Amino acid sequence: MSVPLPDALKSKLDEPVFVVVGTVQPDGSPQMSPVWVKRDGDDIVFSTTVDRRKCKNLTRDPRVTVLLQPFDTPYLYAEIRGTAELTTEGGHELIDELSLKYTGKKYAEFNPASAGDAQRVVVRIRPQKIVGGI
Repeated sequence: MSVPLPDALKSKLDEPVFVVVGTVQPDGSPQMSPVWVKRDGDDIVFSTTVDRRKCKNLTRDPRVTVLLQPFDTPYLYAEIRGTAELTTEGGHELIDELSLKYTGKKYAEFNPASAGDAQRVVVRIRPQKIVGGI
């Protein structure tokens, strides 16, 4: 069952705030990655590629945690636990949208080495539990 994001958390996610995504490794240990994100309603969306560890982990086990800790209020945080859904549809459009949000440039301009990247994946997280004070 999904839960709605509080308005203050929605506002933070609409800003270029970095988050850390936690996934579960095959041996059960945690794996963490900083990512750019956007909000789509109450869902959290980010981009990765099919060859990245977080994508492999989420394909195998869709349980995920997102930790948001804004630079301007470092003693506040939100941990969003949920389940991820992955698709390759819209992957290139999403990374361009996120790159514009965070850098003001399309992804290929920001990261010219990305031309050789593997296929892009859209990861959509449906929040199931929110912990923290944002």
